[in-house]
Amino acid sequence: MIDENSFFRQATLRICGSLDIEEAMRRCLDYLEQVMPVDRISLHIYERDLGAMRTLLLATQGGGKELNLLTPLPQELRDKLDKDTIPGALLIDRPGLRPVEMRIVNRWEEDPVTTEQFPQYPELSDASILMMSLRDNDTYLGNLVLGVKGRDRYTRDDAKLLSSLHEPFVIAVSNALKHQEVLQLKDTLADDNHYLNRELLRRSGDAIIGSDSGLRAVLDMARRVAHLDSPVLLLGETGVGKDVIAHAIHASSPRNNGPFIKVNCGAIPETLIDSELFGHERGAFTGAVAQNRGCFERADKGTIFLDEIGELPLPAQVRLLRVIQYREIQRVGGTTPVSVNIRILAATHRNLQEMVKTGRFREDLWFRLNVFPIVIPPLRDRKGDIPMLVDHFVQQKSKDLKLSTSGGLAPGAIDRLRSYNWPGNVRELENIIERALILSDGGPLSFNRLLTHEENPENVALFSQENQPWALDEAMSEHIRRALKETKGRVYGPGGAADLLHVKPSTLRSRMDKLQIPYKRSH
Repeated sequence: MIDENSFFRQATLRICGSLDIEEAMRRCLDYLEQVMPVDRISLHIYERDLGAMRTLLLATQGGGKELNLLTPLPQELRDKLDKDTIPGALLIDRPGLRPVEMRIVNRWEEDPVTTEQFPQYPELSDASILMMSLRDNDTYLGNLVLGVKGRDRYTRDDAKLLSSLHEPFVIAVSNALKHQEVLQLKDTLADDNHYLNRELLRRSGDAIIGSDSGLRAVLDMARRVAHLDSPVLLLGETGVGKDVIAHAIHASSPRNNGPFIKVNCGAIPETLIDSELFGHERGAFTGAVAQNRGCFERADKGTIFLDEIGELPLPAQVRLLRVIQYREIQRVGGTTPVSVNIRILAATHRNLQEMVKTGRFREDLWFRLNVFPIVIPPLRDRKGDIPMLVDHFVQQKSKDLKLSTSGGLAPGAIDRLRSYNWPGNVRELENIIERALILSDGGPLSFNRLLTHEENPENVALFSQENQPWALDEAMSEHIRRALKETKGRVYGPGGAADLLHVKPSTLRSRMDKLQIPYKRSH
C-alpha cells in the first residue's frame, strides 16, 4: 500500500527541486523506482511548427543525459494531439481537475502512437511503456514516458499513481523551458554585445579620423591609459567626439568583452537620476512593481561612460563618489550594498574647476575623476582633418541614405569648409554633409547656402568699426552686394541672389533700386 499524499509530496520535491531538468528527472527516477516498475524516464516536447516530437532528455539508472532528437510525426497523428483528448487514451479522473490522459503500452507494436515513434529505439522492443500527456490548460506540451524492461509490467494502478504528478511535471517542464529560453537569451545578448562592441570598434577605434594628425596626441594618451582601470576625464567642446574616444578606450581595454554603458547625465530628470544610475527595489516608490538594475549594475565587468558629468545633481555626486571609492552601490529602497566591478569614464564640455569654485560640483569628486584628463581639441584647431572627415562622412551618409552615387565636391567647396569656424565641431560637419547630400540630387556638393553662421573677416568688420553698428540701409546694402558677388550678379532663378536671401526676386529688385545697387550680371 502506498500513501498517495506522501508519494505526491516526495515526488514533487524531486521534480521541482531543480531548474536543471536533467537533474530533476534523475532524482525523480531514483524515488519512483522504489514504488513502481521503472528503469528509465524520458521527456518529449511537441514542436508544432516542425510537426515533430523533440526528445529533450533521458534519465536511466546509470545517470541522465540531455538529448535533442527530433522525431517527425504524420499529419494524422498531429491532428489528434491538438484535440481536447487524444483518442485511445486512458482518462484518469480527478475531483475538480481535468482528467489526465495516460497510455499503457505493454506491447509497443500494438499501439498506433508508439508504432510511429519507437522503431528507432530498438532497446524498447521488449519493454513496457507508461505514457502521460502533459497539458498546460488546453495546450498540449508533450509526453512524459516511463519505461521498464519486460512486457506486461504496467497496470491501471500505476497509471493512476503517476497521474497525480501531472501538475508538478507540467510546472517543471514549463520552468525548465523558460529557464532554457533565458539562458539562450543571455547567450544572444552576449553575442549581440560582442557584435556591438566590434561595431563600435570599427566605427571608432579602427576608424578615428585624424588619428595620424589632429588627434594623434589624444589617441596616444588614450592608448597609454586604456589597459588600466584608472578613471579618465574627457574634456572638450560639444561635438568634438568625446564619446568616440571613450569607445576607443573601452575597445582597447581588457574589458572590451564586457558591456559599455553610456549615460547622458544631463538627459535624465533629477527625480529619476538615482533610480536610473543605482536601480531600485520593488515597492521603493509608486510604480516600482519590480526590482530594477541601474546603469552601474548593467556595466558590471565592463565600462560606464558618464557623459555630461557636469550636469549631475549634487546629491547624485555624493553617491557617485561612494561608487568610485568603494566599488559598490545601493539601490533605491534597498538596505544591502551591491558590489560592482566597473571602469568609469566621464566627459564634459563645462569648466569643472569653475563649477567647484561656485559650489555646483564637489571638489572631492573632481579630484577623483581628474586622475587622467584628456583634452580633445575643437575642429577649428585641426582643420587639416576636414578633408578626411568629409570623405568619411560622404561615404557613410551616402550608405545610410541609400544613395547610389555622390557627385563629389563642387570647386572650392573644401576651402569654404576650411574657412568656417565650426562652433558645433565634428557633429556639425556631419550634419552639414548629410544635409548637402539630401539637397544635391546626385550633383556636386556645395555648401554655399548651408553654412549660415559662417564667420569671416567681412562679417566681423560689418559690426566692428569703432564698436558701433552700421546704419540699417548701409548694412542691408553690403549684405545684398555680397549675395550678388556670390551669385556673380544673378538675381533671378535657382541659385540667384533672391534665392540665396530667401526673398522674392521682385522684392529684392525693388530694394536694390532703393539702395541704388546695380543688378547687371557679371561674367
